[in-house]
Amino acid sequence: QVQLVESGGGLVQAGGSLRLSCAASERTFSNYAAGWFRQAPGKEREFVAAITRSGLSTFYADSVKGRFAISRDNAKNTVNLQMNSLKPEDAAVYYCAADRGLYGSKHYIVSEYDYWGQGTQVTVSS
Repeated sequence: QVQLVESGGGLVQAGGSLRLSCAASERTFSNYAAGWFRQAPGKEREFVAAITRSGLSTFYADSVKGRFAISRDNAKNTVNLQMNSLKPEDAAVYYCAADRGLYGSKHYIVSEYDYWGQGTQVTVSS
């Protein structure tokens, strides 16, 4: 059972940056693909970014390409999301997720992830 804890959310002005971190309890976190998802009030949870177990491949939603960057440090069991040029529409609760068995397009799908963090709030003021 992997436990995931997000941190780094907060209030930022439009155009600003935030860095989210996700710490995993699992010592073999390198066996898990990881992703970031977000959910705004009244909306469904949506894919933001994902990274393979090795960290060699990354995936992004079109809405964040070129602005967000996902990375991982398997030695520290962490996954990070660097968010730049934030827009008011990026405001949401951001969730870290992980799963052992992902490949290809499954990285984009909410239901493919078995483990989830509690979420961290990101607020972007205009």
